Amino acid sequence: MNAQSQRCDTYEISPRFRLKLEERIARLERDSAQDELMLAMLQNEDHIRRHRRLVIVQQAEALRMRLFLDRTRTRGQRPMIAL
Repeated sequence: MNAQSQRCDTYEISPRFRLKLEERIARLERDSAQDELMLAMLQNEDHIRRHRRLVIVQQAEALRMRLFLDRTRTRGQRPMIAL
């Protein structure tokens, strides 16, 4: 590996985009928790397996997005009038 691939890049995102990502993470985590509770009501083994996979994918995606947010900084608001 070279030095460039080892360094952790920081991304700058808008406050609006950050808010949308945070909302998406919250929705994924909420849906994952609800889907996990639904597992107790399922009877078909194949359905249970697919549902568990759904929960795992939701949790993994939320984690991936959280890790991305950890590497970002929020861009400051620009003044409305140029000085």
